[in-house]
Amino acid sequence: MIMSEMKVLQKMSLSGIIALMLIALPMGVFAQATPEESIDQATTTSVTEIVAESPQAQTYYDTYKREELPKSSTAFGDFVVGPGRFSLEIAPGETKTVNVNISNRLGERRIFRFTTEDMTSGAEGGDSAIVLLGDTVGPYTIKDYISVPHKQFYIEDNERAIVPVTISLPADAEPGGFYGSILTEVLPVPISATDSDVTPSTALVSRIGTLFFVTTPGDIERSGSFLDFSTISDKKVYLEGPIDMGLVYENTGTVHITPYGDVTVTNMLGDTVGQVELSPWFVMPNSIRTKEMSWNREFLFGRYTVTADIERGYEDVVDTKSLVFWVLPWKLLTTLFVGIFIFFLSIRFIIRNFEFKRK
Repeated sequence: MIMSEMKVLQKMSLSGIIALMLIALPMGVFAQATPEESIDQATTTSVTEIVAESPQAQTYYDTYKREELPKSSTAFGDFVVGPGRFSLEIAPGETKTVNVNISNRLGERRIFRFTTEDMTSGAEGGDSAIVLLGDTVGPYTIKDYISVPHKQFYIEDNERAIVPVTISLPADAEPGGFYGSILTEVLPVPISATDSDVTPSTALVSRIGTLFFVTTPGDIERSGSFLDFSTISDKKVYLEGPIDMGLVYENTGTVHITPYGDVTVTNMLGDTVGQVELSPWFVMPNSIRTKEMSWNREFLFGRYTVTADIERGYEDVVDTKSLVFWVLPWKLLTTLFVGIFIFFLSIRFIIRNFEFKRK
């Protein structure tokens, strides 16, 4: 009797243990994948896995404010980031926050990601103002001082995300300039493993940079000069427009400068026939940059003088340089020469075939 009761108790205990295990197991699995978890925190799961395994997961993985874009019948197929540049003055130990807007016009919900890179000046004298340095630390490094709340996030189609970007300089930052960029990348759409018609290839990642020009006040030097103004390749004679020109500006200071100005074109009679306003462009410290411009009009003929009045971007200093070029349109010249040739042939024919007598 006692043995029978012991066997019954053992069976009941075993059944209870099994029941407890069955109840606890799904709770443990659910706790590993909470829908509230952000992509930044889920470091062990790739974006591709999240999209492929949980297509019905929470739409957003961040706290960024969203706005709906105006409805449009045009299929743009792109994304827009703005503003493209920030010029800030930040003292050592201070922090400033600005907003970057990312608009998704790709036609579907996509994942976006932020990366930061330092930048430096482009090739000497070239029109390329800056070069992004990737993982390399630049001479005016700022990439470790730029931060965002979430580096990876979704944006629905036809929506704009407003992202606060914070720049925090260390307390021991030296006076001068800090230059870098925060890059917005749209990640490629993952290809389904069951799609046998698609040939595997390297995914293309589109990215747009927002440039940061940060000046730390103190013992800094602003200095620059307007070195040269000429037509591209120093060409002096053109058959037709447009006329391409380049302004060479040198920055010899310790911070970037932003020259700007006006270009005036006069003809051989001294009349003003064209004017171009040059918006501020930036020149990095200890570098030379060529600012290219183009001018054209419907009819060009003769000698032209172009004068550039350029503000240095500091202390209201203006530098002036001029250049001269000729435009001799071949169509007009050909017509003129043909007309003159026909005129002289006609005169010769008349002289040879007609006799003029006095009455």
